[in-house]
Amino acid sequence: MSIDRLRAHYGFTRMPFGKDLAPGMLHAHDAHAQAVARIQWCISEQAIGVISGECGAGKTVAARAAIAGLDASRHTVLYLGTPGVGLRGIYGLIVTELGGTPRFHHAALIPQAQELLAAEASERGKQVVLIIDEAHLLDAESLEGVRCLSNMGMDQTAPFCLLLLGQPTLRHRLRRGAFTALDQRIAVRYSITGLDAKETHSYVQHHLALAGRSDTLFSDDALTLIHEVSRGLPRLINNLAVASLIAAFTAKKAIIDESAARAAVAEISAE
Repeated sequence: MSIDRLRAHYGFTRMPFGKDLAPGMLHAHDAHAQAVARIQWCISEQAIGVISGECGAGKTVAARAAIAGLDASRHTVLYLGTPGVGLRGIYGLIVTELGGTPRFHHAALIPQAQELLAAEASERGKQVVLIIDEAHLLDAESLEGVRCLSNMGMDQTAPFCLLLLGQPTLRHRLRRGAFTALDQRIAVRYSITGLDAKETHSYVQHHLALAGRSDTLFSDDALTLIHEVSRGLPRLINNLAVASLIAAFTAKKAIIDESAARAAVAEISAE
């Protein structure tokens, strides 16, 4: 099967349910909008925010949408997607991205990162937005190191916004006594939930419309099944929808019916 043949079969101008959508093309469901609004508030207030949700709930997508409209002349966005690099890796990224060469000794690296963050604001007039994705994977040392970053002066404030994105375990870890100092500095906490049944239907139709099909392509039964199995998580909806398209194409069907969706569920569940 070729992608070109599948696109021609359904009359798509582009493949739907892809990851390459511009922020303005994203589906505006409630949980996404709520997360974006909170992230934007954190940025404007230079606050610490925690956005949690299951894998595939749309945390990174929400962060990408929130920073899309930032003025690059006034903001510096630092994104860390692999927190497994440890505390030195986190500080090293900050120093490197802000134009420095990471100092060798760990004790010297911490103030170096703090100094560069402060200089970005005081000397360049730019606000730093530090986004740490998959933050539930941060070890205890890294979480404590992140807290140190946010404790740069006697007033206990820092000239940057810190966003921690992670699975629900992140929220629970931060509530433990060992992380009280960081937990108390968190200004915003939001948990992204899955789409409801109506939103799932709208989400699928939205992506199909972006691909050139504004008519009915998925049957109601197929969409209901996709919603139930995906629990409304966008990434799972995408995967099931694409697998359903392929199953229906292979069966030479013009409409994605429940049997095609069931074939997709069986295929993905077997992975």
